[in-house]
Amino acid sequence: MRSTPSQHGGGRHRAALVAKARASIEEGSKSFAAASRLFDRKTRERVWLLYAWCRRCDDIADAQNMGGPREGEPGDLSKPADRLKSIRALTDRAFEGQPTADVAFDAFGLVAKECGITREMAEDVIAGFALDAKEWRPRSEGDLMQYCYHVAGAVGVMMAVVMGVSPDDHETLDRACDLGLAFQLANIARDIAEDDAADRCYLPVEWLVEEDIEPGQHTKPHHRQELADMTAKLVALMEVHAAASRLGTPRLPFRSRWAILSAARIYTAIGHQVRELGTAAWDHRVYISRAAKLRHITAAFFQALANRPSQPAEMPRWTRAMLAEKAHAS
Repeated sequence: MRSTPSQHGGGRHRAALVAKARASIEEGSKSFAAASRLFDRKTRERVWLLYAWCRRCDDIADAQNMGGPREGEPGDLSKPADRLKSIRALTDRAFEGQPTADVAFDAFGLVAKECGITREMAEDVIAGFALDAKEWRPRSEGDLMQYCYHVAGAVGVMMAVVMGVSPDDHETLDRACDLGLAFQLANIARDIAEDDAADRCYLPVEWLVEEDIEPGQHTKPHHRQELADMTAKLVALMEVHAAASRLGTPRLPFRSRWAILSAARIYTAIGHQVRELGTAAWDHRVYISRAAKLRHITAAFFQALANRPSQPAEMPRWTRAMLAEKAHAS
């Protein structure tokens, strides 16, 4: 029997993979899609290819399509494990240069080969899907940050490598991880009500206990003030990591620097808006208008041009090394 030749991208034409990946990001994340247009063409395409894999893994793990309604029979505990096994098997094939019959995984195989993304980097991200698959809940702030590391900080590390950062440039990768953590903290703050509807809660149990909130009752109207208080803590963490992340931008090419600073401004604006809305933050989904995005992109242009980020008053307590060590020990 003839073996399938190794061909990263699954034998698909690069242009076709890029086109599919672009459609994925434009449907899945309008904020990140807007920021990605600021990259040079090669980097932009590679960012799209990586995003397509992240989005597809997320959908497989949740039995969703672009974050849409969950599929499958509720209560079937075998399915989450099966879906996780599928993610790992397809990712392994992508690394081996084998066709996967899934455009997003073929795209990942291509960008991993082009940029030097490692299996360990990918496994750090997949571990986050594993936490969701077993309906994990964070007990402490450390658990929360561990989850954020897997689902976003580790993605930030891969994104930095896609932008040309050396895997040995630990300082810049630390700052890329900080940006991913900041993004995820903003997302958690915004999506508390949506996550609750999907029977998920990323607020640490210790926080809920401190606020004297009964299990499963944190989104009830009589707990809105306590919820707003906990959200303020999420946003404060977001601000610390976002400020630290800017220290890594001087090492990036101008257009990558501009794109990253734009994305940082847009995502942190989401967190700030949630905090400012207080108890009304979950009456409607918070979003950043097109006009506001353009203002942030313009401001980021001048920040990127000056290229002199200020030293934050406080550096993050939760570092990439700490979170990665904890992840690899578990």
